[in-house]
Amino acid sequence: MLHAVTLALDVAAIAAALVASWLWYRAGQRQTRRISRLEVLDAADLNRVVTAINRSAILNKRAALASAFSAACFALRFAATLLIDLVELG
Repeated sequence: MLHAVTLALDVAAIAAALVASWLWYRAGQRQTRRISRLEVLDAADLNRVVTAINRSAILNKRAALASAFSAACFALRFAATLLIDLVELG
């Protein structure tokens, strides 16, 4: 029973780590266009800049959450392994 739990935690941790890396890749994929100091900005330009920043922030937040989930799965897996070892000793 506990071996199935550790296997499930391993799979969940690996999947979450892969999702986090994909999200961080997507967050860094789009380059924000640099603006010249001589360029006149209008509302549409500012809207595009703010939208790009917001999209990147959302992807970074999701990637951080997936990384936290992955770390929690690894911690629970190590705790389950420790529990298995203690049960087998006792």
